[in-house]
Amino acid sequence: MFKDVFRTSLPVAFGYVPLGMAFGILLQNLGISWYWATAMGLFVFAGAAQFMAVTLLSQRVGLAEVFSATLLLNLRHAFYGLAVLDRYKPLGFLKPYAVFGLTDETFSIISTSEVRRNDSRFILGVTALNHGWWVLGCTLGAVLRTSIQFDSTGLEFSLTCLFVVLLLEQWLKFKDPLPIILGLFFGIASLTLFQGKNFLLIAIAGVLILTPFTRRISA
Repeated sequence: MFKDVFRTSLPVAFGYVPLGMAFGILLQNLGISWYWATAMGLFVFAGAAQFMAVTLLSQRVGLAEVFSATLLLNLRHAFYGLAVLDRYKPLGFLKPYAVFGLTDETFSIISTSEVRRNDSRFILGVTALNHGWWVLGCTLGAVLRTSIQFDSTGLEFSLTCLFVVLLLEQWLKFKDPLPIILGLFFGIASLTLFQGKNFLLIAIAGVLILTPFTRRISA
């Protein structure tokens, strides 16, 4: 069981650990104690939101602004949850943790993996191990930054690389270009029109609205 979970989760580790280290380094640059990086990795577990939090903390933004920005950024996870409701029902009292740990990468693994994809233990194992990779990366980055000075430019790009790999896996699994084409179109259009302000949420809404409509036309 653990072998299957570890093998499936290992590609995520190559993205989560260096990216988590980048976050830990950036947070440590603010003069915050290293253990706060571990705490955020453990209790927040949201890569993009944590990086955004570093920027907001450096600008001394109020809690209301932090809350609203984080909510909008992570609202996309609600759509993931709708797609895996049936698989999460047997998880019992551990269901809240599985919901909390449903990141982009975990959702991609659960939705595409042929290895025990409907096994509750497999789902929980992948979720927990992915969570562990992230906490490890956050902690390592913060601890190393306290004793070693080095140039960390480019570490944050590892998340982009990981998303590209997950996109390719989705394409090889389903071979359906429509969601990819729509996502590319709405992503570019909303980023151009709204200049980065909530563009991701707007792009996701556009894809969700238009995809069923285009499928009815093609049928």
